[in-house]
Amino acid sequence: MMGGDKGDRPDGMDRRGALKCMVWAGTGVLWGLSGGVPRSLGLVGEAMAAEPSGFTFLQLSDSHVGFDKPANPNALGTLQEAVTRIGTLQKKPEFLIHTGDISHLSKPKEFDDADQVIGGAGLQVHYVPGEHDLLDDEQGKAYLDRYGRGSKGAGWYSFDSNGVHFIGLVNVVNLKAGGLGNLGDEQLEWLEDDLRGKSASTPIVVFAHIPLWLVYQEWGWGTEDGAKALSYLKRFGSVTVLNGHIHQIIQKVEGNVVFHTARSTAFPQPAPGTAPSAGPMKVPDDQLRKVLGTTSIEVRHGSKQLALTDTPLAS
Repeated sequence: MMGGDKGDRPDGMDRRGALKCMVWAGTGVLWGLSGGVPRSLGLVGEAMAAEPSGFTFLQLSDSHVGFDKPANPNALGTLQEAVTRIGTLQKKPEFLIHTGDISHLSKPKEFDDADQVIGGAGLQVHYVPGEHDLLDDEQGKAYLDRYGRGSKGAGWYSFDSNGVHFIGLVNVVNLKAGGLGNLGDEQLEWLEDDLRGKSASTPIVVFAHIPLWLVYQEWGWGTEDGAKALSYLKRFGSVTVLNGHIHQIIQKVEGNVVFHTARSTAFPQPAPGTAPSAGPMKVPDDQLRKVLGTTSIEVRHGSKQLALTDTPLAS
């Protein structure tokens, strides 16, 4: 474990070390990020009482519109609940990012329904695909026709907002053994070129569907060539990597990089290694909305802090 303030914990583990192996569930926690190292600002209800001082954006993930199995017979309905909650936020976000699996089977009606509901937020949306969005006969043309305007290759792109550089990556094409994600040489070359010339002080936010770090290889929860992508990011002082796919909150810190996976708005999956396989997990009906939710990210001007707030649909 890395050195740091060990006085807070009776076991001697510092906060940063604890973050490397902690899995969150239930009430969201707000994290401030300074120089790549997060610090807890308290539970969501406490920490969000203050007016946000920078700009915010929101992450939605794994909506699986069209899913109707026992784990959640109405995935469109819980997506609608998430979007409705966005309208109650103290400060309107600048935009949304959606980290994939918009649809469950890549059907036109599923995309149509998702567009109608997400559009109700009244915000610009930046998408990357999940593997469930590439199931059409032409293996992703339906996704690209709707969401890929101006992107490269299978849908990767970058943009700048409020001094932060955002990079949307696609790691769900040509999945590797066991379902591991894959970026591929063409996208990696593009990423290296995209970052060339950027100041090391520029805050970077990377978002992709499958985690770029290896969460659990046995279930394909990781990206085979993710380490190569991350090697291009080491020189930056503040990097945040946002992913979906695993339908639960796991956060990890490596140097100046914070990795964060989001809840789904559709259904939960089991924690790594706690079930025979990954997949939709049925929970009691009165517990479902406690394990679904959204992530709000605040970028604080001047201090270049990023604060992540995970908010369940129900407390």
